[in-house]
Amino acid sequence: MGLFDKIFEKKICSICGGEIGLLGNRKLEDGNCCKTCAGKLSPFFSDRRSSTVEEIKQQLSYREANKDEVAKFNTTRVIGGDSTKIYIDENARRFMVTSARNLADANPDVIDFALVTGCEIDINEDREEEKRKDAEGNMVSYMPPRYTCSYDFNFTIFVNHPYFSEINFRLNSSSVQTTPEGGVPAMRIPDPRNNYEYREYEQMGNDIKAILTQARQDARDEIAAANAPKTAATCPYCGATTIPDANGCCEFCGGAMG
Repeated sequence: MGLFDKIFEKKICSICGGEIGLLGNRKLEDGNCCKTCAGKLSPFFSDRRSSTVEEIKQQLSYREANKDEVAKFNTTRVIGGDSTKIYIDENARRFMVTSARNLADANPDVIDFALVTGCEIDINEDREEEKRKDAEGNMVSYMPPRYTCSYDFNFTIFVNHPYFSEINFRLNSSSVQTTPEGGVPAMRIPDPRNNYEYREYEQMGNDIKAILTQARQDARDEIAAANAPKTAATCPYCGATTIPDANGCCEFCGGAMG
């Protein structure tokens, strides 16, 4: 079989059994995947080529079940920039990260706070020197040099999830720019914190980090408390010796024992 025969050879999706169109194949470790099936995978999943057919089928089962979790999700708080946002269900201790407007169609992964292992904000600076024309029409540097700077705020949530370990997104939809201010030498490289947008996105990143970090700790503390061995205590109301119930109350009189 020649090179062109292989290119135009009909391929079948190992997941759904459908025929894969030209240039529509998404290779797996031991099979092929059509772009429709690949499009149903988590947007944060990046190991498709090294995944087996069975592993992809398992993830698609998880993604199908995730639709029900999205439907049950009760958003109590939204944090984010103009594009990607974090939707938080504080009562269920869960969150979603997506830029989609229609959550049902996008099916964003619903993630428990307890799965968060850390957060990181990376502010990327791109510096471009400004120049002027001299008497001979040549572009030359100012003395001292002047710079226009642009900033992008990239955020990463690290998670202990079966199908991905990082959620990466950008807080700003367009770069935040700062320019030299006047002729004062100290301001030729502008201080970005004089820029309102810069401070806004920096604070947004810090807020997200603080919220998710605290929520993760609260969720883990609750799990640890639930799994801790129970010891008998004397009820201060009825005097009975008993193990407090899930609400920390006496099983006989209902009085609070905590």
